[in-house]
Amino acid sequence: MENGRDSFPFPYKPYDIQEQFMTALYSALDQGKVGIFESPTGTGKSLSLICGALSWLVDHEEKKRQEAAALLQEGEASLSTSAALSSSSSSASAEPDWITDFVQKKAERDLVSKLKEEELKRKKREERMEMIRNNINLKYASKRKSCEEDEAFKLLHLSKEEQTATPGDQEDEELIVAEYESDDESKSKSRFFGGEDEDDEELVEEHVTKIYYCSRTHSQLAQFVHEVQKSPFSTNISLVTLGSRQNLCVNEEVRWLGSIQHINDRCMEMQKNKHEKQHHEDGAKRKRGQPKSVCPYNKALALQQMRDEVLGTVQDIEQLLKLGKETKACPYYSTRLAVPPAQLVVLPYQMVLHEATRRAAGVQLKGQVVIIDEAHNLSDTLSCIHSTELSGAQLCRAQSQLTQYADRYKNRLKAKNLMYIKQILFVIEGLIRVLGGKVGQNPQSQTTQAGTEMYTINNFLFKAQIDNINLFKLQRYFEKSMISRKLGGFVEKYAGSSVTLHTHSSSNKENRRTGGLNRYLQTLNSNPSSAPVPSADQQGASEADKVLSASPMMQVEGFFLALTNSNTDGRVVLQKQGTLSESSVKFLLLNPAVHFAQVLKECRAVIIAGGTMQPVSDFKQELLFSAGVKEERITEFSCGHVIPPENILPLVLCAGPSGQELDFTFQNRDSPQMMDETGRILSNICNVVPGGVVCFFPSYEYSRRIVSHWEASGALTRLGNKKKIFQEPKKANQVEQVLNEFSRCIQRSAVDSSRGVTGAILFSVVGGKMSEGINFSDDLGRCVVMVGMPYPNIKSPELQEKMSYLDKHLPHSHGKNPGQALVENLCMKAVNQSIGRAIRHRGDYSSIVLCDRRYARPATLSKLPAWIKNRTNTYSSFGPAFAALRKFFLEKRQKQE
Repeated sequence: MENGRDSFPFPYKPYDIQEQFMTALYSALDQGKVGIFESPTGTGKSLSLICGALSWLVDHEEKKRQEAAALLQEGEASLSTSAALSSSSSSASAEPDWITDFVQKKAERDLVSKLKEEELKRKKREERMEMIRNNINLKYASKRKSCEEDEAFKLLHLSKEEQTATPGDQEDEELIVAEYESDDESKSKSRFFGGEDEDDEELVEEHVTKIYYCSRTHSQLAQFVHEVQKSPFSTNISLVTLGSRQNLCVNEEVRWLGSIQHINDRCMEMQKNKHEKQHHEDGAKRKRGQPKSVCPYNKALALQQMRDEVLGTVQDIEQLLKLGKETKACPYYSTRLAVPPAQLVVLPYQMVLHEATRRAAGVQLKGQVVIIDEAHNLSDTLSCIHSTELSGAQLCRAQSQLTQYADRYKNRLKAKNLMYIKQILFVIEGLIRVLGGKVGQNPQSQTTQAGTEMYTINNFLFKAQIDNINLFKLQRYFEKSMISRKLGGFVEKYAGSSVTLHTHSSSNKENRRTGGLNRYLQTLNSNPSSAPVPSADQQGASEADKVLSASPMMQVEGFFLALTNSNTDGRVVLQKQGTLSESSVKFLLLNPAVHFAQVLKECRAVIIAGGTMQPVSDFKQELLFSAGVKEERITEFSCGHVIPPENILPLVLCAGPSGQELDFTFQNRDSPQMMDETGRILSNICNVVPGGVVCFFPSYEYSRRIVSHWEASGALTRLGNKKKIFQEPKKANQVEQVLNEFSRCIQRSAVDSSRGVTGAILFSVVGGKMSEGINFSDDLGRCVVMVGMPYPNIKSPELQEKMSYLDKHLPHSHGKNPGQALVENLCMKAVNQSIGRAIRHRGDYSSIVLCDRRYARPATLSKLPAWIKNRTNTYSSFGPAFAALRKFFLEKRQKQE
C-alpha cells in the first residue's frame, strides 16, 4: 500500500470511518500536506488522530533510520573504493590528482562522520529513554548536570553584575535596565551557552521529530491525554503537556495571586532571587535588607528527575500537579525541559499560533507536524490572539509609572536607554491625546466626546502624530531590555511600601520620591462617586495591592507589536466612552492568514481537524490560499456519523402550539407572544422527553430576559414541575458544579420518578461555556433545543470592518459577497457546535429542535453537518412535529424494555 499501511494499532476494532480517517491522515502526514479533517463528535476522532499520527511517526523514524544506515554504508564503501582507485589511476584534469582526490574524499568523509554522529546521538537518546522507562536511577548524572547548570548561571550573573554595577550605589540594581547597545548584544551569551561540548547537553537540546497537538481549552487537552493513555501507544510514547504558569504552578505562595501577570512576575522575581542567593553563598558580600524569597520547587536536580518521569509516563495536567507536589519540583519548568526529546507535545492554541509565546515555550516548528483540533473557529482564534486593547486608564498609568521610573534613575541609565524610554513615552502620550485626553491628569475626571472611529494603521499613526517613531526598533528594545518587567518590579516595590509610610510621615526621602506615584495609582482605581478610602494602615496597603494589579506596560508592549502589522492587515478602533479612563484604543486583526502563514511554511505537515468544519471553501479561502498555500498541498477528508439514522431526530419548527410563527429576529424576539410561545414549546417537549433537555439561547442577555418573563407569567413554575431547572453560570469556575448537580438530578429521576420530576432542563448560551467541549451524552442530553438564530451583532464596527475587508480582498461566490457569507457562517458554526453536544457514541440517541422558521431556508439547511442535514424534517405547524417527537421517544423506550 503506497504512502500508508494496511492496519493501525487500535484499542478495539475500529469503525470503518475510523480506518478511513487514519489512512487519509497517514497519507497527508507522509506527503507533507495541509489536511482539513472533519469527523463528527462521537465518531472517535481523538483516537483516530492518535493512532493514525503516531503510527506515521513510528514508521517515519524507522524509515529515517534505514535511510541513514544505507547512506552510511554507501559512504564507507565509496571511501574505500575511491582510496583503491586513487592509488592505481591518474587524472587528465587541469588540477593535480591529489587536490581532486582530497576534495572528493573530504566531502565523503564529512558525510560519513556526520551520519555516524547522528546515529550515535540517536542511540544515546533511545538508551536514555529506555533507562527512564525502566526507572533506572539517574540521580548521579542529573546531579552532575545540575552542578554544571548552576555554575553557568553563576558565571552569567557575575558577568552581568560587572557590566552594570556602579561602585557604592547598589540600591535597586535589579530594577535598572542593562546597557542597550545593539541588536547583536545576545551573541556573547549564545556563544557562552553554545560552547558546551558535553554530549548529554547536545542530546537534551536536540529536537526530535515530533507532533504538536493543540486544542482550545485545558479540558479538551486533558481528554486527549486520557485517550492517549487508553491507546496502544501509551507505554512507548513520550508525551509532555504544556500550560501556563497559572495552570502548572504548585507554589501556593504564588498561586494565590490569581492573575496570570502577577503569577508570571512573581515567578520571574523568584528565579532572579535564586541566582542572587547562589552568588552570595559563593562568598560575595550581601546587601542589607530583607532576605529575598526563592521558589523551593525550582531546584535543578528535582526538575531533571521530574522531567524524566514526565517523559517516561503519559500524564495530564492534574497528574503533573500531583507529581510536582510529591517530588517538590516545578511542573512548569520540568515540562519545558522535556519538550526537545518528547515525541508528542500537547499544548493550548496560543503556544503554537502566537510567535512570541511559541518562542518563550521553546516550541520549534521547523520540519515538525502540527495538529490543530476543534479548529472550526481557527480564523476567529487567530484574530483574537493577535488583537489587543488598551484603556485610557492603563495608558495614563503606564505614562505616570515610566516617567517616575526615568526620573528616579536618570543618573544611572545610559543615554541609549533614556532615548528609547523617551520614545516610548512619546508614543504613549500620543495615544492619550488621540483619545481626547491630557497627559498627567486624572483620566477619570477627563471627559471625552463619546463615539467610535476606525483607522488603517498608517492613518492612525498620522492621527496620533507618532508616524516618525520606528516601532520595529522600539519592539526590539522592549524584548532586549525587558523594560516592562523592570517597571513592574519598580511599581511593586515602591507603591506598596510608600502607602504604609505615607500614612505616618512624608519626611522620608524615598517616600517623597514615590508617594506621588502611589497617590496617582490610587486615583486611577478609585471610583469618584464612592466614599473616601479610610486611612488605616491595612486599608491603605490592601488598596495599593488592588491598584497595582501589575504594571500595564506589558499590554502597551503588546499594542506596540500589533502596530507593526502591515497597513492593510489590521484596523485601529478608537472607542470614546465619556471619560478618558473608560475610553480605549483597540487593534483589530483583519487578516489572520498573515500569522498562520509562518506555521504553514515551517511545518512539515499541518492537520486542521474538527467535528464540523463546514463551510470548507470559505475556510480555505480565508486562511490557506491567503497564506500562500497552493491547492495541490491541501487535502480534505470528511466522514458521516457512526450512529444509525433512527437514533437522531432533527426538526425545524416554524410555528408554536398556538400557531404563533417562530421568527426570533432582533425586532420580534422580545415580544411577550414570542416568549410565551417559547415557554409552551419547552413545556410540551419536557412532557415527552426523558432525562435531560439542553436549551440554547442566542445570548446571556436574551436568556436573562426570557427567564424573567417566564418567572412573572408562571411558565417557569410549570416547567419546574416536570424538569428541575438549571442555568449556565457566568463564572467559569462554577460550570463543573452546575454540571455535576444537573447530572445527579437526572440520575435520581431515572431511579425514582414518583415525585413527578422526569429529569432536568439546562438553559445555556450559544458560544458560552456549555456549547463547546462539554458532552451531554446519553440521558444528559436527550433533546437539544435551539431558540432563534445566534447571528453576531451586525452593528459592531469591528464586524463591519471585517466584512468590508473580506468584500475587498476575497472573491465573491454563489452571488453572495464574502462579508455577508461571514455573518451567516459565524451563526451556523455556533449552531453546529451547540447541537453537536448531544450524540457522543454509537449507541446514543437524541432529538434536535431548531425553533425558528429561518432554519427552513435551503441555504441555511445546507450549512448543517451532512449527517444532521440528511435527516432533518421541517414542520410548518407544531402538531405533527410534536407527534414525531413523542413517537421517537416511545419507540426508544419500547426497545429498551
